[in-house]
Amino acid sequence: MKNTCAPKKKNWDTSFKSLSAYHFLYGIGGRLHPIANDLSFMGKYLLLLLLLACGMYAYKISGHTNRPGRSPATIPAKPDHSYKPGANRLPAIKERIRKQGFNPSVVFLIDMRQPSSRKRFFVYDLNRDTVITSGLVTHGRCNERWLEGRQYSNAAGSRCTSLGDYKIGKPYQGKFGLAYKLYGLDSSNSKAFERFVVLHSHACVPEKEVGYEICQSDGCPTVSAGFLKTLQPVIDTAARPILLSIFE
Repeated sequence: MKNTCAPKKKNWDTSFKSLSAYHFLYGIGGRLHPIANDLSFMGKYLLLLLLLACGMYAYKISGHTNRPGRSPATIPAKPDHSYKPGANRLPAIKERIRKQGFNPSVVFLIDMRQPSSRKRFFVYDLNRDTVITSGLVTHGRCNERWLEGRQYSNAAGSRCTSLGDYKIGKPYQGKFGLAYKLYGLDSSNSKAFERFVVLHSHACVPEKEVGYEICQSDGCPTVSAGFLKTLQPVIDTAARPILLSIFE
């Protein structure tokens, strides 16, 4: 299974940007600077290598878009140990855990009511009824360059977040490194595995809370590298599968 939030179709925005860069550097540059037409074979070869490297980098970061003009301001991290799921949410989660044999001690909660600038991915201790730790997490852009507000979809190719409960599966190494397969348990997220929606990290997700909306994904709940390292032992050492619930 590939570690990608999007279908196998190549990102058009990325391709267009790479093509535009080529025309600018090679085509326009050649007209404005006659000396460029006399480049040696080695010079042209190095130029092509540079363009290829730029294209590969653009492809690597595709699937995660940043909001234009974002502020660099940060907000001091304050773990919200007083956080409690909605009154109607926790009983339903506990009932599913009991009936379907999930880990009875810990559940992962993603509260989409919170802005992406805030820590809204919670590791919740069901025995003590408290938050153990929390981190930032993306939501899907729904095929928009930048999605304002929230939209949800279970459709293949939608690149949206899907609300519902997920079973966290086995780890594997994919496009973005360590990732965990996700299996949707509700009609609202039943195509998660088919859509390659997985739990993984990306460099565009900050470790601390910030003063702007963070990057958006192609539907995957994407976290920071540091937070994934925090989640890894919790998932890997659990005797039973852990439930992840994304709700609004």
